[in-house]
Amino acid sequence: MAETIGVVLLNLGGPETLAEVEPFLFNLFSDRQIIKLSPFPFLQKFIAGRIAAKRAPKSREAYQLIGGGSPLARITGEQCRALAAALAEQGDFRVSMAMRYWQPGAEVALAEFARAGIRRLVALTLYPHYSRATTGSSLDDLRKAVAVSGHAFELVEIREWPEQPEYVACLAQGILAGMAGFGGEEAQLVYSAHSLPVSFIREGDPYLEQIRRTIAAVEKIIGLEGRLCFQSRSGPVEWLTPSTPQMLERLAAEGCRNILMVPISFVSDHVETLYEIDIQYKELAGSLGLRLERSASLNTAPEFIRGLSSLVFAACRQKGWR
Repeated sequence: MAETIGVVLLNLGGPETLAEVEPFLFNLFSDRQIIKLSPFPFLQKFIAGRIAAKRAPKSREAYQLIGGGSPLARITGEQCRALAAALAEQGDFRVSMAMRYWQPGAEVALAEFARAGIRRLVALTLYPHYSRATTGSSLDDLRKAVAVSGHAFELVEIREWPEQPEYVACLAQGILAGMAGFGGEEAQLVYSAHSLPVSFIREGDPYLEQIRRTIAAVEKIIGLEGRLCFQSRSGPVEWLTPSTPQMLERLAAEGCRNILMVPISFVSDHVETLYEIDIQYKELAGSLGLRLERSASLNTAPEFIRGLSSLVFAACRQKGWR
């Protein structure tokens, strides 16, 4: 009988209550892989605490508007269960999740696998496009948790999947459905990705190049061309441009009236889709005379889950586990 294989879905995490917002932000800003707040590592947590305290009130307002907390853990849990069902068709798998900046952390998943006697693990990032600030940090955290777990886990990593066929097909279907919602009126397709400091790209981070590969694969299917912009930037460094607000202002000046926005670097609903796009950018678009609609997030779409299962099966076959 084949060994049971553990699958760990890696994601950012998010505060599930308003009281958790400040400690979540502290965890986020404490990570030097995202931003070095001081040339001296010992000062990182002190500065992170100051920043978290300053930003927490505004962040709490955003989370209040989307139901009082992040739905990311709930949605990722649903993805775990859906993926486990898909994987069960071809073997014995157990699926768990590891959140980078909130609970449940990697150590929780590893303890669960250890209790079940599972030693072979597949780490699957829920970020399709690799960046050291997202997948890189999550994998480092998982590796450290494995090293101190006291168990001889064997780990295979799925680091990026920008052109995974089912993922691309789901994005294409969502765009075509979104465009149909304009009832035949002309609409501009806009891809909004999470921004990164330009320095990351200059230092070799493949994130931007991989996003462009995803867009090219999608547009080969839909036969439409879109424009790329970047959201969720903060801090006094040079970020990828244009920002999403800049793109909206540019399109309004060009006489555009309808926009379909695609959250290209996100596969699950969370504060960046539910607040930034659905509330903040929609209000900005309205003030500029634009109608802004968003394509649906992938969440637990059956074809998307099949794509994740294909990634896991391929990694297992390559490792000789199946």
